Amino acid sequence: MTNDTSSTHSTASTRTIKTSRTESITIPEGVALSVQHIKKVYQTDAGDIEAVRDLHFDIREGEFVCLVGPSGSGKTTLLKCIAGLLAPTSGIVALDGKLVTGPPKGLAVVFQEYGRSLFPWMNIRDNVELPLKNQGVAKAERDRLVDEALQAVGLDHVPKSYPWQLSGGMQQRVAIARAVAYQPKVLLMDEPFAAVDAQTRADLEDLVRRVWKQLGITVLFVTHDIDESVYLGERVVVLSSSPTVVQEDLHIDLPEERDQLSTRSLPRFTELRGHVYEQIQRAKAEAATGSTATRTP
Repeated sequence: MTNDTSSTHSTASTRTIKTSRTESITIPEGVALSVQHIKKVYQTDAGDIEAVRDLHFDIREGEFVCLVGPSGSGKTTLLKCIAGLLAPTSGIVALDGKLVTGPPKGLAVVFQEYGRSLFPWMNIRDNVELPLKNQGVAKAERDRLVDEALQAVGLDHVPKSYPWQLSGGMQQRVAIARAVAYQPKVLLMDEPFAAVDAQTRADLEDLVRRVWKQLGITVLFVTHDIDESVYLGERVVVLSSSPTVVQEDLHIDLPEERDQLSTRSLPRFTELRGHVYEQIQRAKAEAATGSTATRTP
């Protein structure tokens, strides 16, 4: 895949992307992120290792989708492909109807290790503003975007503080603010709350849902926490063990308005959590037995 052979053609309901001189794919209108039959094989001295076999799913504009799977299920490989940091062996990733062949402009990432992503010598406002400066955004527009982002995450009262003066939870809020100020087409969150305590985690979960609804962004949220995936997502994509396929793409039919106490107390929440847990245990069992049973696309 190369940038000079790719192009996009839109019709009323689909977008056709030319992936080479002789091949093209069709993506429905309204799809923000399309992962189409991604396969990744690593070549080693001991032979080829098939990390990802066939991953295929779409995320529509404004959706909140959670991704879960067993340890070693290829989540890191998939994220690198989506972020344009790793080329798949076959298949394509498209962001907003354009092929991903390198780090795409319309994608922002929030990592688990938030401390490493913040510059300790810069205050909060400057940390949030930095990507906008690098993109050449005008000063007045930068100020507006930073103000909105800090207000959205509840940090508009500490813009002159430094990261080292804040708690872990507040530092992660800074990382989220910086990502949303960038106005990404898709926000990719890679286990962003794994390093914080349970109470802070609950607060940040509610914060992310609030920011998602307020700003209308598209979110792909990767987590090992089954409860978290069910609480946050409109869909939960369950991955198999490696070599990875989509084991199940589950619609989460919980109320749109959610809170930690009442939502997690719902019988339906318990049912959905149990179902996702069963799918992950099934994936582990298949990996242990070497099963190649057909999985739900």
